[in-house]
Amino acid sequence: MRSLFALVLAANLVGCRERKQLAYLESQSGAPARLEERRIGYDRNGRPTPVALSEIVVTATDSFPPISVADVADMVIRTATASIEVDSLEPAIAKVKLLAARVGGYVANSAVETGKHQLRRADLEVKIPAPRFDDAVSGLSPIGKLESIDVEAQDVGEEFVDVNARMDNARRLERRLIDLLATRTGKLKDVLDVEQSLARVREEIERYEGRIRYLKAHTAMSTLSVTVHEPAPVVGSAGTSVMGEAFRQAWRNFVALISLAVQSLGVILPLGIVAVLGWTVSRRWRLARQRTA
Repeated sequence: MRSLFALVLAANLVGCRERKQLAYLESQSGAPARLEERRIGYDRNGRPTPVALSEIVVTATDSFPPISVADVADMVIRTATASIEVDSLEPAIAKVKLLAARVGGYVANSAVETGKHQLRRADLEVKIPAPRFDDAVSGLSPIGKLESIDVEAQDVGEEFVDVNARMDNARRLERRLIDLLATRTGKLKDVLDVEQSLARVREEIERYEGRIRYLKAHTAMSTLSVTVHEPAPVVGSAGTSVMGEAFRQAWRNFVALISLAVQSLGVILPLGIVAVLGWTVSRRWRLARQRTA
């Protein structure tokens, strides 16, 4: 009875795993995947024989394609930030969007500041296919005056290889646990312990698969953050002369200096009076001492 219960649990787990495999294979290839059928056998006494996971296989591969040297070399996340001064903001934004479309990318995020008494500027985050990254960077110069550009490259090839190795090890452990669960004839508690271990391993595999997809997505698409802004406004308001405003500011500075000097008399004058009185008293005392001597 316990053997039959363990067999049912193993069949349910295998069926769930097969459905996930089929969904993944169909999403990758675009064609429906098939399973090779394996029926439960019977021994000479008519009892069902447990079936190992290795006997229930998918016609396509059960893991990611093997890692090549080219795959590891391409595992580089490239980002760049650039600042451009333009004559007019709106046409510059349109040029950045046109550049993104020309290299096969798109504008993911954008922010525009055009408030009163503010520097008119726009921040755009452009996603670009990695092979066209250099073309996008060189295409910034015609937009306006390129003030600065900072390019960074993060090599994640080592992490990519490490995560793949961990995922392969977890899949081997998963197959061993399912084999153990399918042939388990002990107590129900032992069967449930194996099932819990199998669930934890499956969770690790899904986490590794998600990390691999994340690395592939971020290495396939590079990020270019572009800031375009108009020239800073010249000091002065509309309808006034810049030189006239400069002379007026000089006069205000002169008046402020005179005012400061007048205010300082409140400190200097008392100190001067005390100093003169002290000098007078000291001089008279010295003369009186000389006469008596």
